[in-house]
Amino acid sequence: MKTLLMFIYSIICYLIGFASLLFWILSISHLIPEISIDRSPEVPFYYAILKNIALVLLFAIPHSVMARKPFKNWITKVLPRPIERSTYVLQAGILLFVLIWNWEPIGGNIWTVEEGSILFYILYAFFFLGWIILFVSTFLINHFDLFGLRQTYLELLNKPYTNLEFKVISLYKYTRHPLYLGGIIGLWFTPTMSATHLVFAILLTAYFFIGALYEEKDLKKDFKSKYLSYMKKTPMMIPFTKGKAKESE
Repeated sequence: MKTLLMFIYSIICYLIGFASLLFWILSISHLIPEISIDRSPEVPFYYAILKNIALVLLFAIPHSVMARKPFKNWITKVLPRPIERSTYVLQAGILLFVLIWNWEPIGGNIWTVEEGSILFYILYAFFFLGWIILFVSTFLINHFDLFGLRQTYLELLNKPYTNLEFKVISLYKYTRHPLYLGGIIGLWFTPTMSATHLVFAILLTAYFFIGALYEEKDLKKDFKSKYLSYMKKTPMMIPFTKGKAKESE
């Protein structure tokens, strides 16, 4: 019964996390004005900027801290280990909803591409391509492990959990973080770039790069020479570039 409840819990967490990603995409797509981050400004500019930075930190700090091994080792003394990842997905989903729903518009316009023009459709094509890259990347890792379902499913079957092996396939041959790259493409390729959207894109892009750096520290500890060799051959974010990550001690 306990294992079944954990599995149901993981499904609920998965649905909340997945829904938050869809809400994020739609909020910056300009396709549904009612949930768009580009509303009319309601507060002074400086207050909106400070609030938006605080919202990003509210999302980013737990998202990063809870992904680190010391926190995982601590939380699994409180929660059953199989639902640790699902709990992480749950808090990330809730905080992403909070981030988007409370985002303060600041007005202004950086660029607007005429609707119906070739460039308009090109930008939207890249917008959706970015999010496709993000979702495909989760399956290349292991979508159900990443979102916490594999852990509770194995527990339900009374099978031991095994860590994912390090493998370089498909998009990961060209960039070490295609998931983050997809998100960045989705943030920046838009026919309408308001000042509100620009601030959102800048702050989230900065978080993606910072998150990637912290993630790679863990990956180097876990996979050692395999990952170090991978870093030397594969760009961190932008495919087909020769930049190499600095290897910390």
